[in-house]
Amino acid sequence: MQKSSEQPSLLVLENFIGGKFISCRDHVDSYDPSTGEVYCKVPDSSKEEVDAAVAAAKEAFPDWSARSPQERAEVLVKLADLIDANMEELAQAESRDQGKTLTVARTVDIPRSAYNFRFFASSVLHHTTDCSQMDHMGCLNYTTRCPVGVAGLISPWNLPLYLLTWKIAPAIATGNTVVAKPSEMTSVTAWMLCKLMQQAGVPPGVVNIVFGTGPRAGDALVGHPDVPLISFTGSTVTAQRITERSAPYCKKLSLELGGKNPAIIFADADLEQCVATTVRSSFLNQGEICLCTSRIYVERSIYSEFLEKFVAAAKKWKTGVPSDPNNNNGALISKEHLQKVRSFVALAKSEGATLHCGDGVDPLDLPQRHKSGYFMPATVLSGVPDSSRVMQEEIFGPVTCVSPFDSEDEAVARGNGVRYGLSATVWSRDVGRVHRVAQRLQAGVVWTNCWLVRDLNLPFGGMKNSGVGREGGKDSYDFFTEVKSITIKH
Repeated sequence: MQKSSEQPSLLVLENFIGGKFISCRDHVDSYDPSTGEVYCKVPDSSKEEVDAAVAAAKEAFPDWSARSPQERAEVLVKLADLIDANMEELAQAESRDQGKTLTVARTVDIPRSAYNFRFFASSVLHHTTDCSQMDHMGCLNYTTRCPVGVAGLISPWNLPLYLLTWKIAPAIATGNTVVAKPSEMTSVTAWMLCKLMQQAGVPPGVVNIVFGTGPRAGDALVGHPDVPLISFTGSTVTAQRITERSAPYCKKLSLELGGKNPAIIFADADLEQCVATTVRSSFLNQGEICLCTSRIYVERSIYSEFLEKFVAAAKKWKTGVPSDPNNNNGALISKEHLQKVRSFVALAKSEGATLHCGDGVDPLDLPQRHKSGYFMPATVLSGVPDSSRVMQEEIFGPVTCVSPFDSEDEAVARGNGVRYGLSATVWSRDVGRVHRVAQRLQAGVVWTNCWLVRDLNLPFGGMKNSGVGREGGKDSYDFFTEVKSITIKH
């Protein structure tokens, strides 16, 4: 993103530090993905702004951490109510900022953002600690949990408010204060959230949001000596940098990273349900979800039938203007990302793959104003070898590859044959098989005969290069607190 001078007609965001909106000297451009036009100026914050935010969070920490879980929960519930009350305005902003359809923003992103605050407002009230008695020593042992301090939260551009609130809610529910850095490409709803936090009575300094790029604002936050904890969602490459920068301070890290998620479809699957769900799991939100299915392995006896039905369904998955309720997908996040995703399709074709539908086959009919937007139709490939980069690397777009298999062992081996291990999907009516295969797959989340069914109480995170740590009800509580063992001799 290039720095450029401010234009009065554009939306200009400000940082939120110590409960106040503070302007920034430098800005970066933020684009409307559906038109390719600059519509927003985002602060290009530096170490100076991050230092101010950390100082504000440190100052607010003693009072906020001393409040009871019930008092903190009341504030979270008020914030959830305000998100609900501003649902339409937030959904419109999220759709324009990220490129997703307005329907997805209305039905997924914004409702889940409110629910994140409600869930952690409730769950923080129900955790218990351990106690043991040593009669021969005359001692009683018990544990307590205390907040860590200033939490550094870095969230991505694909589910902007959804994933930002997934981090903020447990952090402040457990008594921490926060310095958050959303993606510079999708900062508008985070900025709007700051206004709602003022209305909800979040005390000044409890939540600070600093906008900017990873190399400037993100690096300053990760390397700050007064930020003992980092929660990050994003790429594996960036996580490696975060690990290196935070190592001298022994920070607590939660890293939710990329995925190259397989679906394994056995011959006894409910094909109608399987096809409908797998189209959604492959292409929802333009395929820009870390849990999307990008490798589909189908038992050979039903491979041809599945492929025919799947391609037909993919062709009906409509891509176009995000505000049109008839469209399933909007625009990808940026021109550069669109080029990257397209390059994988070109590579697959150069290696002899078959392109069944999508980019290069099915042209999009877009209104004149949106012809420069970053649109790409649902794309299905077959004949891609497992050794190809197309099958090994995260594409993060509306592209999926279909391939046949002959045995359960082969399906599991190929499903595990990448460096990622975030999620997987298994389709079969055989109860023993789904349990057996789920146990063998190297993935933090395995769905059987469904996709994206989430109980927030359960641990969420990945294996291998898909991350470090887990978040969810108890797991977030453990991550955002430190345990202390206390022994009393009586």
